[in-house]
Amino acid sequence: MFYLSRQTVSRHRSLYAGSFIALAVGVFLLGLAATATAATIAYRGPLAESMTVTTLGSSDTAPQQVRIPLSDADVSGLQVVLSMVGTISGFITIFVIASTFAFAVASRRQEIGLLRLIGATPGQVRRMVLGEAFVVALVASLTGAVLAQLATPLLLSKASYTELAPVKLEPASPWVPLAIAVGAGLLVAMLGARSAARRAGRVGPIDALREAALEPPRIGPVRVVFGLLFLAGSITLLALIRPSTGEGMVPLAMFTPMLLVIALTLLSPLIVPWIARLWAVPLTGWTHVSGLLARSNVVAAPRRSASLAAPILAISAIAGSMVLSLSFAADSAEASIRDTLRAPVVVTGPADVGAVPGVAVVDAGLPIQFVRIGQDDAELEDAEGIDPAIAARTRDLTALSGDVNRLTGDTVVIGKERSGFEGYRVGDEIPVTFLDRTEVKLKVVAIVKDAFGVNPSFLVPLDLARKHAPTAQPDRQFVLPADGVDATALVSRLPNAVPAAEWEAEQAAGVREGNRFGLILLLGPAALYSAIAIANTLLMGSLQRRHEFITSRLLGATPAQIRRMVLWEASLVGAVALSLGTAITVTVGILLRHAMTDGLADVPVTVPWGVLLGIGGVCLTLAVGSALAPTTYILRRSQPSAAVD
Repeated sequence: MFYLSRQTVSRHRSLYAGSFIALAVGVFLLGLAATATAATIAYRGPLAESMTVTTLGSSDTAPQQVRIPLSDADVSGLQVVLSMVGTISGFITIFVIASTFAFAVASRRQEIGLLRLIGATPGQVRRMVLGEAFVVALVASLTGAVLAQLATPLLLSKASYTELAPVKLEPASPWVPLAIAVGAGLLVAMLGARSAARRAGRVGPIDALREAALEPPRIGPVRVVFGLLFLAGSITLLALIRPSTGEGMVPLAMFTPMLLVIALTLLSPLIVPWIARLWAVPLTGWTHVSGLLARSNVVAAPRRSASLAAPILAISAIAGSMVLSLSFAADSAEASIRDTLRAPVVVTGPADVGAVPGVAVVDAGLPIQFVRIGQDDAELEDAEGIDPAIAARTRDLTALSGDVNRLTGDTVVIGKERSGFEGYRVGDEIPVTFLDRTEVKLKVVAIVKDAFGVNPSFLVPLDLARKHAPTAQPDRQFVLPADGVDATALVSRLPNAVPAAEWEAEQAAGVREGNRFGLILLLGPAALYSAIAIANTLLMGSLQRRHEFITSRLLGATPAQIRRMVLWEASLVGAVALSLGTAITVTVGILLRHAMTDGLADVPVTVPWGVLLGIGGVCLTLAVGSALAPTTYILRRSQPSAAVD
């Protein structure tokens, strides 16, 4: 059967070219993320700029020694981004390959039915199809792995000396990461072919021939059950998006749309026809015959329509949700900075402003770092040393629990998000090691609101910061003018001073710029791959309709009429997919905004309409162009007489 599988793949090269391209690109992205991650793991940095600490251990794990980078040589930021890129790219790969290969196998139902008629057993059919998947997957995975290895040095050179990796990164041993990428490619292809092969081998010869001409009216109960299970899981994740989630909102913003996409894809043969009928109402009223034919084709072939809509649904839902979540996160950060900062003047950088006439209060917090030690890990944290009596006048330090005035000695005040994420409560003790190698247990005395640039996640007493970081200088100072002194006039007398509103705007702009950079890193590869997948799937769908188009010509349809029909079909499929993607984006976005802005007043609403409409426009353009191009090619190369071939 393996020999037959190889011969079948060779004979149907054009059919399996789409699966090959999709899988090769997917393995390339996974391999690139894996090899780059291996390079960051292999990087050790200067020993003099690191600290070795011992974790606490737990009942299941023993204490371990961990080396923590203490300088700008930290590459953990790039590791986090690469892991997220790998997760998103892996999801898109699994999603697209399963749909693409199932579509390719379904296109050969008539051939499989003929094999059953001449005596092929269901087991032989299944093994043949799985053999075809293995042949395509092996070649495509190896091709993607080789391309990833060749592109890794270029990626590392671009990532080196950036904010995420301020060091020189060199390629590490590629064997393990590339083996993982190749194995993932093989596994995905085999899983994508397994359900289609099992379905083709389960039917009888006569049913197989009938299935080749007409799709079954219902989908299997197993698919419905799994679709409902994934939908229930999605609803559970949606329920978890609430104000108390804290830092967990970012993973929820990424994984919730993924789960919803899987659920809707499994149920799409049931959903797509209904939404298509709604979109077709104005279309049929405007176009009449061509619109009616397009609606009938989409509704009569729900599995094919669902397969064509799948990549558009995936990228529109995931990209749209991420765009909205990052935009709302920036809105929340801007509002929290405005609500937390009370001082009207901000001095950017160290400067002796206390002696300047007209200055009443100077909140000059000292930046300090320490290694926070947990049960299984340790992490370098940024903190600030403050005088609570002074800081409470220039910023909002209202305690959500505990008492900020108890911030003396070996104590710490925790931000709300970090408290929720790590599970810290008032009275807990946090083992830390300062950069002077002093080990201290800091007692949590209060929990306060977070505000980017104003209140960091950890606040320690000013005397403790001076003791363990005697050379530290404030990187910004909050200034209150004396009674009767105009803040604008005071700004002109202070070095490096700006009005608080201007400083707040700069901080918010920095958040938005960082979010845009992160969005490009996270969604750039996935968007490129999705664009290839959309074009690939639509091309495959159109190329398999040669006989249908020729028969339509034989019945009197002109090439222009067929092209219009295909145009409206692709538009309907794209509209259905974008409708579902929009529903996911809006649902996740509304819940995220409510969770992020809880307790904040007058939060601005910034919806990046240009980006969102651009995502939809590109998806729709790719869908229409990828359907029309092969249709035009087929109509030019074929004559009505070919219908009898």
